[in-house]
Amino acid sequence: MRKTELLIPAGSLEVLKTAVVYGADAVYIGGEAFGLRAKAKNFTMEEIREGIVFAHERGGKVYVTANILAHNDDLSGVEEYFKELKDTGLDALIISDPGVFAIAKRIMPDLEIHISTQANNTNYGTYLFWHQLGAKRVVSARELSLAEIKEIRSQIPEDMEIESFIHGAMCISYSGRCLLSNFMAGRDANQGACTHPCRWKYSIVEEQRPGEYMPVYENERGTYIFNSKDLCMIEYIPEMMEAGIDSFKIEGRMKTALYVATVARTYRKAIDDYNKDPEIYRANMKWYRSEIGKCTYREFTTGFYFSKPDSTTQIYDNNTYVKNYTYLGTIESIDERGFARTTQKNKFSVGDTIEVMKPDGRNLEVLVKAIYDEEGNSQESAPHSKQVLYIELEGDVPQEYDILRCKA
Repeated sequence: MRKTELLIPAGSLEVLKTAVVYGADAVYIGGEAFGLRAKAKNFTMEEIREGIVFAHERGGKVYVTANILAHNDDLSGVEEYFKELKDTGLDALIISDPGVFAIAKRIMPDLEIHISTQANNTNYGTYLFWHQLGAKRVVSARELSLAEIKEIRSQIPEDMEIESFIHGAMCISYSGRCLLSNFMAGRDANQGACTHPCRWKYSIVEEQRPGEYMPVYENERGTYIFNSKDLCMIEYIPEMMEAGIDSFKIEGRMKTALYVATVARTYRKAIDDYNKDPEIYRANMKWYRSEIGKCTYREFTTGFYFSKPDSTTQIYDNNTYVKNYTYLGTIESIDERGFARTTQKNKFSVGDTIEVMKPDGRNLEVLVKAIYDEEGNSQESAPHSKQVLYIELEGDVPQEYDILRCKA
């Protein structure tokens, strides 16, 4: 059995640290240019360096995305960007464009290059093509079945790695290559500026009656004909491993620390349990299902892995998330009084019972006894997002990187 990597997304330095602490073997991030998540916070060069040091000190790796489909006026900027990245200590670049690939090989000839799912990697011939050019890993297209991935594994060299998505949002378009955003909003999804029109509500207009909008109802909220459910393969770890996949990839570079911690911790435990004993994995399935449902998501699907999905298995018929828990903050430190310092994300109050989520899998209920601002003033609630707070909790004292959450 091949050693399986758990690869977690991070849209900020805070989330990168959370991903590593909660079980990621590797984290993928975007710099300030040339990645496909322009609306994410993304990383400055200094943050990239700090994040890489943090991950390496804990045995983790950091991959940087540069997976836009480049136009002529991007190439000189790509070259300068790669020269800056060269000495950061990154472990790999994720690339989709052959021109960008060539620049990376010239500037960083010894660095691992992974080929993004955006490159439409649907057959073993494509994998072999990239391997001959020097790629270490190829990310499979999301429309591949596990049977197809298993066949690819049998046709490529042993030292070539396959990375496949195991959890997260699905794109309705072929390998994520979408023109809707560019056409409808003038923002190119393939250059990192997607406005997600697949999540919008649509109506029909008849040619002879312009301006008269006729809804096609899937439910009382309207019709969402392009809106996909989220992938979740927590119940199929054995099948993913048996297909020969080297890296299990979670989607979500724009997600919160709570989301990242939840999926990282759950999949970490599931992978480790299965490797220890498949019976332990099966016995803990109820826990995995319960925990993975505590992050925000659009109903789950297994995507294309077992068959071609139809409208009932893939299309999500509204634009709302399922949200069972609310993210309150991450513990940044514990002071000499035993109070937890956090930068507050959502409102909570003195007297509330909240949950401390720990990297080791425990969830502890604690009572909020008191809340203080940075000046030491007490307050009854925490209504202001991003306010730095010191919290006195009744129960076990939390540790740095523990996450505070409450039921939504």
